[in-house]
Amino acid sequence: MIVDDSPYIVDGLAALLKRKEYRPVIAHDGDECLRELERLLPDLILLDIMMEPKDGWETLEEIRSNPKTKEIPVLMFSAKKISPEEAGEHSMCIDDFVPKPINPGQLLDAIGRVFSRQREMEEELRRAGEAGLDAALMDEYRALRRSVDVDIRMLTVLKAHTGMDNPGKEVPEEDRAAIGRLEEKVAADTERLRSIRTRFETVT
Repeated sequence: MIVDDSPYIVDGLAALLKRKEYRPVIAHDGDECLRELERLLPDLILLDIMMEPKDGWETLEEIRSNPKTKEIPVLMFSAKKISPEEAGEHSMCIDDFVPKPINPGQLLDAIGRVFSRQREMEEELRRAGEAGLDAALMDEYRALRRSVDVDIRMLTVLKAHTGMDNPGKEVPEEDRAAIGRLEEKVAADTERLRSIRTRFETVT
Protein backbone atom coordinates (compact mmCIF):
# COMPACT_ATOMS: atom_id res chain seq x y z
CA MET A 1 0.00 0.00 0.00
CA ILE A 2 1.36 3.44 -1.01
CA VAL A 3 0.26 6.30 1.26
CA ASP A 4 1.13 9.84 0.15
CA ASP A 5 -0.89 13.02 -0.36
CA SER A 6 0.96 13.85 -3.59
CA PRO A 7 -0.79 12.29 -6.61
CA TYR A 8 2.42 12.71 -8.63
CA ILE A 9 4.45 10.65 -6.14
CA VAL A 10 1.73 8.04 -5.70
CA ASP A 11 1.38 7.54 -9.46
CA GLY A 12 5.15 7.34 -9.94
CA LEU A 13 5.64 4.79 -7.16
CA ALA A 14 2.68 2.73 -8.33
CA ALA A 15 4.11 2.58 -11.87
CA LEU A 16 7.53 1.60 -10.53
CA LEU A 17 6.14 -1.18 -8.35
CA LYS A 18 3.90 -2.53 -11.11
CA ARG A 19 6.96 -2.85 -13.35
CA LYS A 20 8.53 -4.99 -10.63
CA GLU A 21 5.37 -7.16 -10.49
CA TYR A 22 4.08 -5.83 -7.18
CA ARG A 23 0.37 -5.04 -6.86
CA PRO A 24 0.16 -1.55 -5.32
CA VAL A 25 -2.90 -0.22 -3.53
CA ILE A 26 -3.17 3.56 -3.21
CA ALA A 27 -4.24 5.81 -0.34
CA HIS A 28 -3.93 9.59 -0.57
CA ASP A 29 -3.82 10.39 3.15
CA GLY A 30 -3.66 8.79 6.57
CA ASP A 31 -7.41 8.48 7.02
CA GLU A 32 -7.85 6.80 3.64
CA CYS A 33 -5.03 4.42 4.55
CA LEU A 34 -6.79 3.40 7.75
CA ARG A 35 -10.10 2.93 5.93
CA GLU A 36 -8.41 0.73 3.31
CA LEU A 37 -6.85 -1.37 6.06
CA GLU A 38 -10.34 -2.23 7.29
CA ARG A 39 -10.95 -4.19 4.08
CA LEU A 40 -7.49 -5.50 3.16
CA LEU A 41 -4.14 -6.28 4.77
CA PRO A 42 -1.19 -5.49 2.48
CA ASP A 43 2.20 -7.16 2.72
CA LEU A 44 3.88 -3.77 3.22
CA ILE A 45 2.86 -0.14 3.75
CA LEU A 46 4.91 2.68 2.20
CA LEU A 47 3.98 5.63 4.40
CA ASP A 48 4.85 9.29 3.88
CA ILE A 49 5.46 11.38 6.99
CA MET A 50 4.40 14.86 5.85
CA MET A 51 0.67 14.60 5.18
CA GLU A 52 -2.42 16.52 6.25
CA PRO A 53 -4.62 16.44 8.22
CA LYS A 54 -3.20 13.22 9.73
CA ASP A 55 0.56 12.91 9.33
CA GLY A 56 2.52 9.71 8.89
CA TRP A 57 3.55 9.34 12.53
CA GLU A 58 -0.09 9.63 13.67
CA THR A 59 -1.14 7.13 11.02
CA LEU A 60 1.63 4.77 12.10
CA GLU A 61 0.49 4.99 15.71
CA GLU A 62 -3.02 3.89 14.74
CA ILE A 63 -1.67 1.08 12.56
CA ARG A 64 0.43 -0.25 15.44
CA SER A 65 -2.40 0.10 17.99
CA ASN A 66 -4.78 -2.06 15.93
CA PRO A 67 -4.32 -5.82 16.61
CA LYS A 68 -5.28 -6.59 13.00
CA THR A 69 -2.63 -4.33 11.45
CA LYS A 70 0.10 -3.99 14.07
CA GLU A 71 2.36 -6.61 12.46
CA ILE A 72 2.23 -5.19 8.92
CA PRO A 73 5.71 -3.95 7.92
CA VAL A 74 5.83 -0.16 7.47
CA LEU A 75 8.48 1.59 5.40
CA MET A 76 8.48 5.34 6.05
CA PHE A 77 9.62 7.95 3.53
CA SER A 78 9.79 11.72 3.66
CA ALA A 79 11.44 14.89 2.36
CA LYS A 80 11.43 16.10 5.96
CA LYS A 81 14.72 15.78 7.76
CA ILE A 82 14.29 13.30 10.59
CA SER A 83 15.48 14.60 13.93
CA PRO A 84 17.47 12.34 16.27
CA GLU A 85 14.56 12.58 18.72
CA GLU A 86 12.08 11.30 16.11
CA ALA A 87 14.45 8.49 15.19
CA GLY A 88 14.75 7.41 18.80
CA GLU A 89 11.02 7.64 19.41
CA HIS A 90 9.76 5.86 16.30
CA SER A 91 12.49 3.48 15.09
CA MET A 92 11.01 0.58 17.09
CA CYS A 93 7.74 0.93 15.16
CA ILE A 94 8.99 1.05 11.56
CA ASP A 95 10.74 -1.44 9.30
CA ASP A 96 12.86 0.91 7.17
CA PHE A 97 13.18 4.53 6.07
CA VAL A 98 13.90 6.09 2.67
CA PRO A 99 14.45 9.85 2.25
CA LYS A 100 12.88 11.91 -0.54
CA PRO A 101 13.49 12.56 -3.34
CA ILE A 102 13.08 8.84 -3.66
CA ASN A 103 15.76 6.97 -5.54
CA PRO A 104 13.97 4.01 -7.20
CA GLY A 105 16.92 1.70 -6.60
CA GLN A 106 17.12 2.63 -2.91
CA LEU A 107 13.39 2.11 -2.48
CA LEU A 108 13.43 -1.31 -4.13
CA ASP A 109 16.46 -2.28 -2.04
CA ALA A 110 14.62 -1.21 1.12
CA ILE A 111 11.53 -3.21 0.15
CA GLY A 112 13.75 -6.20 -0.53
CA ARG A 113 15.43 -5.82 2.88
CA VAL A 114 12.09 -5.75 4.67
CA PHE A 115 10.78 -8.89 2.95
CA SER A 116 14.11 -10.71 3.26
CA ARG A 117 14.35 -9.98 6.98
CA GLN A 118 10.77 -11.12 7.44
CA ARG A 119 11.42 -14.45 5.70
CA GLU A 120 14.61 -15.06 7.66
CA MET A 121 12.94 -14.29 10.99
CA GLU A 122 9.94 -16.50 10.24
CA GLU A 123 12.20 -19.43 9.45
CA GLU A 124 14.44 -18.89 12.48
CA LEU A 125 11.49 -18.50 14.82
CA ARG A 126 9.73 -21.52 13.35
CA ARG A 127 12.74 -23.73 14.05
CA ALA A 128 13.24 -22.22 17.51
CA GLY A 129 9.56 -22.76 18.35
CA GLU A 130 9.72 -26.38 17.25
CA ALA A 131 12.74 -26.82 19.51
CA GLY A 132 10.80 -25.41 22.47
CA LEU A 133 12.48 -22.03 22.87
CA ASP A 134 10.59 -19.68 25.21
CA ALA A 135 7.90 -17.62 23.43
CA ALA A 136 8.86 -14.41 25.26
CA LEU A 137 12.45 -14.80 24.09
CA MET A 138 11.28 -15.27 20.52
CA ASP A 139 9.20 -12.09 20.76
CA GLU A 140 12.23 -10.21 22.06
CA TYR A 141 14.34 -11.55 19.21
CA ARG A 142 11.77 -10.47 16.63
CA ALA A 143 11.63 -6.93 18.04
CA LEU A 144 15.41 -6.61 18.36
CA ARG A 145 16.10 -7.95 14.88
CA ARG A 146 13.92 -5.30 13.31
CA SER A 147 15.04 -2.55 15.70
CA VAL A 148 18.76 -3.04 15.11
CA ASP A 149 18.37 -3.01 11.32
CA VAL A 150 16.21 0.12 11.39
CA ASP A 151 18.40 1.95 13.93
CA ILE A 152 21.50 1.35 11.81
CA ARG A 153 19.64 2.71 8.79
CA MET A 154 18.41 5.72 10.79
CA LEU A 155 21.95 6.47 11.99
CA THR A 156 23.11 6.63 8.38
CA VAL A 157 20.25 9.00 7.50
CA LEU A 158 20.77 11.18 10.59
CA LYS A 159 24.49 11.56 10.03
CA ALA A 160 23.85 12.56 6.43
CA HIS A 161 21.16 15.07 7.45
CA THR A 162 23.28 16.66 10.18
CA GLY A 163 26.54 16.52 8.22
CA MET A 164 28.11 14.77 11.18
CA ASP A 165 30.49 12.77 8.99
CA ASN A 166 31.71 15.90 7.17
CA PRO A 167 35.02 17.17 8.58
CA GLY A 168 34.63 20.65 10.02
CA LYS A 169 30.83 20.60 9.93
CA GLU A 170 29.37 22.18 13.05
CA VAL A 171 26.65 19.96 14.48
CA PRO A 172 24.46 21.08 17.42
CA GLU A 173 25.50 19.39 20.64
CA GLU A 174 21.98 18.08 21.27
CA ASP A 175 22.04 16.33 17.88
CA ARG A 176 25.46 14.82 18.62
CA ALA A 177 24.23 13.63 22.01
CA ALA A 178 21.05 12.10 20.55
CA ILE A 179 23.00 10.33 17.80
CA GLY A 180 25.44 9.10 20.42
CA ARG A 181 22.57 7.66 22.47
CA LEU A 182 21.22 5.90 19.39
CA GLU A 183 24.68 4.46 18.70
CA GLU A 184 24.84 3.17 22.27
CA LYS A 185 21.38 1.61 21.87
CA VAL A 186 22.46 -0.13 18.65
CA ALA A 187 25.55 -1.52 20.39
CA ALA A 188 23.56 -2.82 23.37
CA ASP A 189 20.77 -4.27 21.22
CA THR A 190 23.28 -5.91 18.88
CA GLU A 191 24.97 -7.61 21.82
CA ARG A 192 21.64 -8.83 23.19
CA LEU A 193 20.63 -10.04 19.73
CA ARG A 194 23.88 -11.95 19.45
CA SER A 195 23.23 -13.57 22.82
CA ILE A 196 19.72 -14.68 21.85
CA ARG A 197 20.89 -15.89 18.44
CA THR A 198 23.47 -18.09 20.16
CA ARG A 199 20.62 -19.78 22.02
CA PHE A 200 18.69 -20.14 18.73
CA GLU A 201 21.66 -21.86 17.15
CA THR A 202 21.99 -24.13 20.17
CA VAL A 203 18.39 -25.35 19.99
CA THR A 204 18.11 -25.47 16.19
